[in-house]
Amino acid sequence: MDFRKTVFVRSAADAKGFPTGPQPRVVFAGRSNVGKSSTINRVVGKKGFARVSSVPGKTVFVNLFRTDDRGWLVDLPGYGYSRTSKEERERYSRLIEDYFAADRSYIARIYLIVDARHKPTADDVTMVQWVRHYGYPLTVVANKLDKLKKSEVEPNLACIRETLMLGEEDVLIPFSAEKGTNCDLLKADIQNAIEEN
Repeated sequence: MDFRKTVFVRSAADAKGFPTGPQPRVVFAGRSNVGKSSTINRVVGKKGFARVSSVPGKTVFVNLFRTDDRGWLVDLPGYGYSRTSKEERERYSRLIEDYFAADRSYIARIYLIVDARHKPTADDVTMVQWVRHYGYPLTVVANKLDKLKKSEVEPNLACIRETLMLGEEDVLIPFSAEKGTNCDLLKADIQNAIEEN
């Protein structure tokens, strides 16, 4: 699969704009400012492809990308940014829930992006609970690995596994969107998810 052939299709504000057709979807979720857009940019090998904002909470739609005409990359709104109004946070939550409900038959895997430096938040735990509820395969991507000392890596990954209650079947990929650490591993995981569905 050639991820460089990924193209932006549209931003969906409601279910009318969600993908159509049976091609598999891989879905990126995570809290605001955790590096979802940077992760997508690294995977597709295009700087500035998915918009990276210095202001958290700017992904307010479900952003849809087609990859190599074989599947969809779906970028959900970031959650958990405290300066966003309560009404906006509720709208994001509804949009995410609507997406899961509408597209459930075609979702191949959820990629939850977390910050490798910190314990996952209560919102991250809630997202994992949503993923479990709908029965989707899960890969957790621990981004910003380049910000850790070597001695911090294993304890931090263990904390992520414990906090999110990851099981044997769940994949955890230590990752750096900045440096490209383990990008090949992530791309292989995405490709497998698309090809197996």
